[in-house]
Amino acid sequence: MRRVHVIVEGSVQGVGYRYTMRMVAREAGVSGWVRNLRDGTVEAEVQGTGSQVDEVLAWMAEGPRGSSVTRAHVTELEASASAATSFEVRADG
Repeated sequence: MRRVHVIVEGSVQGVGYRYTMRMVAREAGVSGWVRNLRDGTVEAEVQGTGSQVDEVLAWMAEGPRGSSVTRAHVTELEASASAATSFEVRADG
């Protein structure tokens, strides 16, 4: 299992980024969450197999139509057995 924390910068709020990411993440079979931050970035945590996480990270670097991702900062985390079992959109942080 692989678990990552991601901060996405650019024009990523108000373009459906979080809700499209939820669809992408669920289709990929990963667990975790995504939310907007007050500084205009999007924060997410994703856990799954290496290939599942890579698939979601590749999408995150592009984002949905209408977005403009300038940077996706990825931090590796220790996989967690107590991590969420689904993928959700959280309240803004």
